[in-house]
Amino acid sequence: MYDKARELINSAKKIIVIQAENPDGDSLGSSLALEEILGDLGKTIVLYCPVEIPKYMHYINGWDRVVNDFDSSADLAIIVDTTADVLITKVLETPGVRHFLETHPVLVIDHHITKSNLSFDHVLLVEDTVATSEVIYNLAIDSKWTINQQAAEDLMIAIMSDSLGLTTQTVSSQTFFIAGKLTELGASNSEVEKRRREYMKKSAEILKYKGVLIERIEYFLDGKLALIRIPWEEIQAYSDQYNPSILVLDEMRLVEGVELGVAIKTYPDGKLTGKLRGNIPIAATVAGFFGGGGHEYASGFRIYESIDTIIPELIDATDKALKEYSNDTKIS
Repeated sequence: MYDKARELINSAKKIIVIQAENPDGDSLGSSLALEEILGDLGKTIVLYCPVEIPKYMHYINGWDRVVNDFDSSADLAIIVDTTADVLITKVLETPGVRHFLETHPVLVIDHHITKSNLSFDHVLLVEDTVATSEVIYNLAIDSKWTINQQAAEDLMIAIMSDSLGLTTQTVSSQTFFIAGKLTELGASNSEVEKRRREYMKKSAEILKYKGVLIERIEYFLDGKLALIRIPWEEIQAYSDQYNPSILVLDEMRLVEGVELGVAIKTYPDGKLTGKLRGNIPIAATVAGFFGGGGHEYASGFRIYESIDTIIPELIDATDKALKEYSNDTKIS
């Protein structure tokens, strides 16, 4: 299953690795790992993201090598951690980028098993794993490529980020196996965690803002759906320090009776983004109602619609997903 991906990589001299406009620990760690692994093969690697890497991820060594200018001199594009057009809107709107993707080979490496809706030809390498970095590890091992110590750390960071420290429902025995192998290769999760904790420290302003967000959480469907709305003004004011959604989503999931937590951000161009975290496997189903996707327990969507229209639709989609899950559980 890795043959086509390996063929594309071996045929390229210069490769641009693309993250979506919502970079996270998995997309960044996977990109940096590819830079190390493919760089050791003699490839020239350019790391690209259309937005700045958020400050809370600056504990990841190499984040500052990610550039905002698209290098169209590359032979191959590798897109990591997404198979959805809607999540690379800014990439596609950048002058010349869509033409590049339509006229050059594109490899997509992802761990979201929802069907790809990318609007250009691409080779898809997808496995149902906890993180994209697991897929990259498997590709490297199958190809007998060297995973140096820095690449091992990058892959470990990505796994720990998407699995919340190996605690999510999508973690498998293979995830633990790979984490062990990365440790053998020199990755020190304790050292990474020490750096992460230092960067995760919140200012008094952010802690106060978290309290404001918690007070604004809304509950629907007899408390099964928890919702927070984050307006553009707050995104501008706080996201450079800390992602407002991440501040409260886990807190929302820990409320008794809540099955799904949703954070909706609104932007001045009419765009809405939703980040979903579930205690039962319905997040991807609900996100799919809005053209999004992801994992059963962690998903997202992006849509252009008014928030007053979205909220009733979100409640309805969640209600249907809850009932389907309940029926499926009874049958099984």
